[in-house]
Amino acid sequence: MLRAAVVHSVDRRTLVLGSSQRVGVVDSAVAGALDVEVVHRRSGGGAVLLVPDEFLWLDVVVPAGDPLWSDDVGEAMVWVGQWWCRALARVGIAGQVHRGPLVASPWSPQVCWAGVGAGEVVAADGAKLVGVSQRRTRTYARLQTMCHLRWRPEWVSALVAAPRPLAGELSGVAAVAQCTAGDLQAALAATAPN
Repeated sequence: MLRAAVVHSVDRRTLVLGSSQRVGVVDSAVAGALDVEVVHRRSGGGAVLLVPDEFLWLDVVVPAGDPLWSDDVGEAMVWVGQWWCRALARVGIAGQVHRGPLVASPWSPQVCWAGVGAGEVVAADGAKLVGVSQRRTRTYARLQTMCHLRWRPEWVSALVAAPRPLAGELSGVAAVAQCTAGDLQAALAATAPN
């Protein structure tokens, strides 16, 4: 297996639940009213709302034995955060990689962007710029990363089953990359690790 990177998109509004989340964490009536499809990913973390053309999602697969491989689960996500920082800097956005333990909030089990984990990129005010999750086997690690180009806290809060956060509680948890998806994808390509 070779290292690979793939950019993903959606053609409809989609709420992606983490591997340990159940559909019951979602208000299905709101999901129906907003025409949001609910799906699962195999990596951990809270729910992520994807709206067409409002994010950049990059999956990276690293085989065991690759120079970017690390047996330390937390450390394995740091290099991908550093890559994102280089790319964001190229489009004029400052960020730094979180290297400490998980910083949880009351809503982080439900909403990915409400907490910050190892390797994730944060802005100067502490808002998350890039989310990172990971699925590992003995032979490879799949790092799923995403950056918002627009943040919709009112939709995210409404999609959480009661008791739910207020939109205001989520408004400052995500930082938005003020650039186009194309510019950001080009910056990632130009700064990719060897």
